[in-house]
Amino acid sequence: MHVAFIIENWANIEPLKSTTLSVIKECMSRGHKVSILYTHDLTVRDNIVHGFAKTLKFEGKVPDSVTSFYKKTTYAVKLISLHAFDCIMIRKDPPISPLVFNFLDSVKDETIIINDIDGIRKANNKLYTTTFHDPTNTYLPKTHVSGSKKYIKKIIEESDDEKMILKPLDGSGGRGVIVLEKGATSNINSLLDFYIDDSGENYVILQEYIEGAENGDVRVMMLNGKAIGAYHRKPAEGEHRANIQTGGTAHKYTLTESQKRICIKVGKKLLADGIYFAGLDMIGDKILEVNVLNPGGITNINKLSKLKLHKNVVDFLEEKVHEKVEKRAELEYLLKRLSELKE
Repeated sequence: MHVAFIIENWANIEPLKSTTLSVIKECMSRGHKVSILYTHDLTVRDNIVHGFAKTLKFEGKVPDSVTSFYKKTTYAVKLISLHAFDCIMIRKDPPISPLVFNFLDSVKDETIIINDIDGIRKANNKLYTTTFHDPTNTYLPKTHVSGSKKYIKKIIEESDDEKMILKPLDGSGGRGVIVLEKGATSNINSLLDFYIDDSGENYVILQEYIEGAENGDVRVMMLNGKAIGAYHRKPAEGEHRANIQTGGTAHKYTLTESQKRICIKVGKKLLADGIYFAGLDMIGDKILEVNVLNPGGITNINKLSKLKLHKNVVDFLEEKVHEKVEKRAELEYLLKRLSELKE
């Protein structure tokens, strides 16, 4: 099969940390053709969506070392119709321009896209958890989202919580996440001025502070509606964010029984929305975020738990493509039989 990966920049990949590279390497080790695309590579030619694809090439047998694979892999650029790809996997941090999804709309019925375009439209920001039914906040923290400084200030003033979390709606990688303490909110006006401008297009999330947050969070990798692995992210000294990008460290973790039950419940919702590959961020039994565009963590889980989750991902891609091919062949057969009967 021919798989395309929509990524940020091949030159900026960190081999030992990249989930995307692990999956790419596994695809090529199985003999699959792999191309990479940047969002600005998408174009239309004669009313057909194409991309200036960088098709990867590795001379000889793909090595076990992901670093050697990355360093020795070359590519050639060619304009390719998106219809030529059996599967397209989106692996780029948010935000992504809605135009990218408009480009992909043209092939979503013919090519497997992970994750589903309509599903991503629902889930590509932190508002997605509002579609989960949890009125009693059993597994979701109390959350407020607004672009109104006045409203956010009112919520803070009325809250009995000693601490709250404030973060931008469209942030990723822990950027812009701060802890607000009830006794130290004198600078709240300047903070809200920073996050919310006068355009009316900037929103912030105000969320309850969950006990145990100071010890970090758990990243759970979800594939096809099931939890396939997890690891514990601990923040660096003097830092409240546990994201690896902000200096957090990775530690082995086994999901509790209650966390497994929550993952099963949430997994059904993800699957229904076409979100096949995602990362859940959890503290205890609360889900903070659902990452659907470029969830990472496979390399850490593999190393800590002696797993090979990248193989699970490629197994899944192959299964989805095989299902698509079988359905197409069945439809063609039915159309042929119908034509014969008419004759």
